[in-house]
This record gives sequence, C-alpha cells and structure tokens, in this order.
Amino acid sequence: MNPSPSPPHTNLQLLGQFRLEFNSEPVPLCGNAQRLMAFIGLRRGVCRSEVAQTLWPDATETHARGSLRTALWYLSNNSHELELVHCTRESLTLGHGVRVDAHTMARTALDIVRDSGPLYADPLLIGLLDRGDLLPEWDDNWVVLEREWLRRLRLQALDTLAERLARHNMPALAVEAALASIRIEPLRENPHRAAVSAHLAEGNMIEALKHYEAFRHLLRTELGAAPSPWFTRTLPLKRR
Repeated sequence: MNPSPSPPHTNLQLLGQFRLEFNSEPVPLCGNAQRLMAFIGLRRGVCRSEVAQTLWPDATETHARGSLRTALWYLSNNSHELELVHCTRESLTLGHGVRVDAHTMARTALDIVRDSGPLYADPLLIGLLDRGDLLPEWDDNWVVLEREWLRRLRLQALDTLAERLARHNMPALAVEAALASIRIEPLRENPHRAAVSAHLAEGNMIEALKHYEAFRHLLRTELGAAPSPWFTRTLPLKRR
C-alpha cells in the first residue's frame, strides 16, 4: 500500500527576508500584498480599520480602505486558490495552515526563557534562534517595533540556552549558543561570559583566554571600557 502524499503547506518567511512558499515553491506578491501578508501574519488576526490605518497612515480613510481592498484582491488572485487570509466584514485573519517562521521562533524562544521546553542537544535549535532579523530592509513603524521585541527575545533565549547547555554538561553546544548571541549584539558581556565558561568547562583554557582578550580589546576599541571585575575574576590566571 502506497503511503498517502504529504498535505500541502504554506510557509510565510519573515526572518531575514520576505518569502511566501506553497509546497516549497515561491508565491510572488507585489509590495502592498507583501506588507498586508506580513502584517496579518504577525498579528494573526486584526480588524480591517486597523490594517488600513497602519499600512496606509497618510491616506484618507476612504483611500486606505480602497488600498486594502486592492491588496486583498491581489492576494486572492495570486495565491494558487489558497486562502492566505480569511476575510469577514470587520476582520482579517491568517489563513488556516499558513505557517509563519517568526511565530515558531518566538514560541521556541519563550519556552526556553520560561524553562518549560525540552532541552534539545541539537544545533538545529540554536540555528532556529540564530535566524536573521524580522524584515530587516523594512522601515515601517509596526515592523521596527516587532523587530526589536523579537531581537531582545532571541538574545534572552540564546543566553538562557547557553547557560542550560553548560549546566547539562554540553559545553560545545553552549559555546555555539553564546556565539549566536554575540553575532546579534557583540558588545553585550553576558554571552561572552557564557562562551568563556563553556571553554573552561571543556578544559580549553587557551580558547577561554583568547576569547576574553578579544572581548576586552573590542570593548576598549568601541566604548573605551573594560569587562566587569566579576568577569575578570572568573578567569584562572591573574590579569595584568
């Protein structure tokens, strides 16, 4: 008996860039349709008036609602008969079965921060949290606010993950989590401390000291500052 085919699925990528896929094939959308899809994708459900006012803030209410109707028409005619957006007279909600990568990342990060999710000894978990920023080329106010919230959440999750991995005697993965956090914001001390601690847990004193020295040089060059005394005292050798 042949196995049944996998059900079709739709992915909305908002991290790193905008991309809509149906069964791994791209679905092309114009600019306003992309903005509409991204807004509803992030909010899941929203009233029509809020969408119109947010996406077309400089237009009159009549023109904004007209632009919204045009974008919705474009979506419905360029989506391979998919229901990307479910429309009612007053509200718009994300179509059933549309998966949004930003939601997956946020849910995973929140589970880690709350210490409620399983601890996967798998680099794929770190890779999920190390995705790009939310729509980095977009400068709409609603995108900027969501982008900053997700960035802070990712940083907190990666720092927490690095600590949890170190506690569970997985220093190599702890280093990977710390480095992922450093790639996002290299001047924060917490992930550098986590990386140094993980190197020391592996018995790799040389790498720990090299990492500390690189961070010390970065702080001095960029901010004219030095690592905290607490960080320095964690090292096995007396600092000059």
